[in-house]
Amino acid sequence: MKGLLTVIIGLLLVLAGCSGSFDEEESIEKSPTEQVETVEKDTPEETAPEEDTSTVEIEEVEKEKVVKEEKKSEETKTSPAIVAPPSEKKPASTAKPAPVKKTETSGTTAQVPVKLVKTIDGDTIKVLYNGQEINVRYLLIDTPETNHPRLGKQPFGDKAKERNRQLVNSGALTLEFDIGERYDKYDRLLAYVYVDGKSVQKTLLAEGLARVAYVYPPNTRHLTPFEEAQASAKKKALGIWSVENYATDSGFNSNAVPAPSAGSSAAKPKAPSVAATKPATPPSTNVSSGQEWFQNCTELRKKYPNGVPQGHAAYQAKMDRDKDGYACER
Repeated sequence: MKGLLTVIIGLLLVLAGCSGSFDEEESIEKSPTEQVETVEKDTPEETAPEEDTSTVEIEEVEKEKVVKEEKKSEETKTSPAIVAPPSEKKPASTAKPAPVKKTETSGTTAQVPVKLVKTIDGDTIKVLYNGQEINVRYLLIDTPETNHPRLGKQPFGDKAKERNRQLVNSGALTLEFDIGERYDKYDRLLAYVYVDGKSVQKTLLAEGLARVAYVYPPNTRHLTPFEEAQASAKKKALGIWSVENYATDSGFNSNAVPAPSAGSSAAKPKAPSVAATKPATPPSTNVSSGQEWFQNCTELRKKYPNGVPQGHAAYQAKMDRDKDGYACER
């Protein structure tokens, strides 16, 4: 029995020793793992690269979004010019015609009474219209110039002006407007001019002192009778038609008119202006050597109420203050 107990006790001791070794081995096997885990927990540097990579990827995604947004904004900025350019938004602004200045009796054949202020040349006068002084340019005709800055004085210019002055001072003056433009680029009123109901334009054409010109439709109401009057004067070689190639479709050719000789009648109009400076203290009215001399316009108008043109025996340059070839005009 004692031997059996001894064996049992020995086995128990052996078994107790084995269990202790097992615990030590387990502790030894576990400790490296715990150390590894501790190291892993204490060393965050090993996980840092993964965090950096994700950050870079996020930044690249955000950059791509920004680039896309910038492209969209550029397309948005440029798209309005293609879809709706300014020229397409306001097409009516270029289609509207310039406003036409209205006049009394516009578009009718009624005649408006006006008061004469001054005769400017063969086809232009100054009148009092609607309480204002305004220049009137005769429609459909053209007369030679009397004092043009480029063309100077043209042959028959003074004759056309003097005849025009006689006509517009001979009776009641009226104007008729056509259906087109009322004013030219110089703000001159465009009209047909009448004296006691008779056309001044037609008279100047019939006497060879004007040509048909500046025909701009629809201001052509009296074109046919004007052309007939011109054809009659041209056939008779009157006035401007007396010199070949002087009156042309584009104007008046002064070179076609031969220079006047010293003894010709064409050179005589210059004589009054020279003779007018010679008398020192003549009487108020003096008729000698075919010349008339007056102290001033007041004295001259006693005999010639409307003044005198250049070439007249009483014309003096000093009385022609506006240098329009007409002295002491009212």
